Amino acid sequence: MLIVFELRQDSSALIVVDMQNDFVRVGAPLEVPDARETIDVHLELLEWFRARRRPIVFTRFCAGPQPTLMWKWSPVIAPPTRCCWPGFKRAYDDIDGERECIAIIDELAPRPQEHQVDKYGYNGFHRTRLTDLLTAHHVDTVLITGTVTQICVEDTARGAFHEGFQAAVVSDAVSSDAPELQKASLQTLAMKYGRVVTARDALAEMEV
Repeated sequence: MLIVFELRQDSSALIVVDMQNDFVRVGAPLEVPDARETIDVHLELLEWFRARRRPIVFTRFCAGPQPTLMWKWSPVIAPPTRCCWPGFKRAYDDIDGERECIAIIDELAPRPQEHQVDKYGYNGFHRTRLTDLLTAHHVDTVLITGTVTQICVEDTARGAFHEGFQAAVVSDAVSSDAPELQKASLQTLAMKYGRVVTARDALAEMEV
């Protein structure tokens, strides 16, 4: 397989896409059960980036309260469910109490020095501060994880390419509720937009 660029720790950042309560928790309106299977890999990646003080960015999909095109494709955004509405809380079946629906899951909670970028569509770069943030940290390469592979992960990886960043999607740290679409998405990204690597291989390469 052609390796277009190498992963280097001194110019890389980690982008965690939409690992939010309303996608990951049991009983969430847009639940992706396989997202929970990636938590341990996410923790490994977060530990590595934190230990080396490399930039970490969490994206959060936000919606409401005014109807947009997104409501047509994801009707659970509208009342009464209010999926991914800032400030709206709900209970989930796998955790005690209520949580803010747009918040990153407790297991991966961002630390104070880590960045959270709110987006109102699929692409983490579209009309957000993500490009400026990465540029300020002298980043030229991003490792991308999270959910959903063929939607927000793919669109963010494409966005990274169009903004001039080298992108590597971490195959064992992304998730989908449609395995065949996930496979096709990763194949498409690897063909023209970035690399597709496992967490173990990515970290080993950056240790060289």
